[in-house]
Amino acid sequence: MNPFDVHHQRVTRRGFFGRSAAGLGGVALASLLRDDAVAAGGLPGLPHFGAKAKRVVCLWQGGAPSHVDLFDRKPVMEKMAGQDIPDSVRGTTRLSTMTAGSKRWPIVPGIKPFQRYGRCGTEISSMLPGIGSIADDICVVRSMNTEAVNHAPGVTFFMTGSQVPGRPSMGSWLSYGLGCESQDLPAFVVMTSSDRGKTCGQLFFDYYWGAGFLPSRYQGVRFRNTGEPVPYLDNPAGVSREARRSLLDDINALNAEHLADYGDPETDTRIAQYEMAFRMQASVPDLLDFSNEPKSVLEMYGPDVLTKGTYANNCLIARRLLERGVRFVQLMHSGWDQHGNLFTQLEEQCRDTDLPSAALVKDLKQRGLLDDTLVTWGGEFGRTPFGQGDPAKPNGRDHFGRAYSWWLAGGGVKPGSTWGETDDFAWNIVKDPVHVHDMQATIMHLCGINHEALTFRYQGRQFRLTDVHGSVVRGMLA
Repeated sequence: MNPFDVHHQRVTRRGFFGRSAAGLGGVALASLLRDDAVAAGGLPGLPHFGAKAKRVVCLWQGGAPSHVDLFDRKPVMEKMAGQDIPDSVRGTTRLSTMTAGSKRWPIVPGIKPFQRYGRCGTEISSMLPGIGSIADDICVVRSMNTEAVNHAPGVTFFMTGSQVPGRPSMGSWLSYGLGCESQDLPAFVVMTSSDRGKTCGQLFFDYYWGAGFLPSRYQGVRFRNTGEPVPYLDNPAGVSREARRSLLDDINALNAEHLADYGDPETDTRIAQYEMAFRMQASVPDLLDFSNEPKSVLEMYGPDVLTKGTYANNCLIARRLLERGVRFVQLMHSGWDQHGNLFTQLEEQCRDTDLPSAALVKDLKQRGLLDDTLVTWGGEFGRTPFGQGDPAKPNGRDHFGRAYSWWLAGGGVKPGSTWGETDDFAWNIVKDPVHVHDMQATIMHLCGINHEALTFRYQGRQFRLTDVHGSVVRGMLA
């Protein structure tokens, strides 16, 4: 007997359910016929209500920007510079092992002057004139807080709702629930960059944009900053686009038969990825062709905009992705970890990221896209109001999760506003705290999703991005 016939005669538990009319295979194969519709529209019943934001861009500032130096001016600290932060203020706050055992807590106020920007008069560091120029478009949140005190758990916590890797990232949840408006680009795209001197040393792990236990087709697609943006996208030498199309048709037919037999969702993912890769062969070169960008737009993003792999270059690509229907764009930039170089590196970091961040908001606004695009800017936590290093001459700040700052723009956020307050030492939140889960819930809400209702069953329980926590911060909304 032919070995293939022997294989088909075997009746295994997987094979039985896969071949059953009511089995997973039958359902999966039937759903294959409406794959494009599902990919475009997401899950039935979503969005749960009218969405303010159709798309999201997360400008992730890896390493933790200092709220004390950038967004939360404290005149009392300026007057008490060099004195220790009172014990009554510090309490039992959890700190990293680098400073938890310190004997001194010397106050270091903002290292550069603050200015009032815009009609709203929001105080922002003079190191961020670009962001200051969009003060009337953004909401500065001064009351973010998290339990995390180290980088990887902190980033993982915001991106996935857990400090332990393994759960789906926010972009994956939104792609899964809402689908994608583009047929030629992924729903979820990730780009990374770093400060010029590579001072941060923090790695960007794949699970920051992973799909976790969701089908892997919903994980972020990373555009590399060197070489080809997406590996193996181009056809091999001598293979035409027509030949590739014919090959994919044959491969997909085999995969579809396998999917009907076994109902493995990863086979469905493989089919979808092959098709997306084929379409991206045409869409990505156009995406990265800046020849039609006006000079005024390029200048707005700053001098590094045409240098591949820079934050400025990624911000421009982000705008082009968003206007082409990509659901979630995640820009991750490292270099904000100023443990011992606060007085030199922080200003350089601001210089590299300030204009591009502001330009993205302005660019979206002038194209009529800001109203339904949510822009978020922030990191995994803030930095200590006391100085790190020699107490007599501190030159850095440690990690600090008890209070820190973010800003948001567009997509239903109240423009020209601030939310939340900290005490005179930027240490304790005294008004309107916003926990990581609250921010996640608010972002989901702006996208038309009830964060408690978008769930996925895994290992016997229903999971969601916000775990069992989180409340929408309605005071931040327009």
